[in-house]
Amino acid sequence: MRGGNVDIFWLKDESLEDLENLPSPKELMKEIRAGLNLVLKEMSQLEGELN
Repeated sequence: MRGGNVDIFWLKDESLEDLENLPSPKELMKEIRAGLNLVLKEMSQLEGELN
């Protein structure tokens, strides 16, 4: 907590400063899908090790 205040308005995401140059929604979805696929692959490998 910051000074007893739980608000996080003071946190600033520096990556959002140039809002006009954001990736397209399609590109964002591709990145998210790739990340999720990697996590699923790693979970499957872990499951195999546990069995």
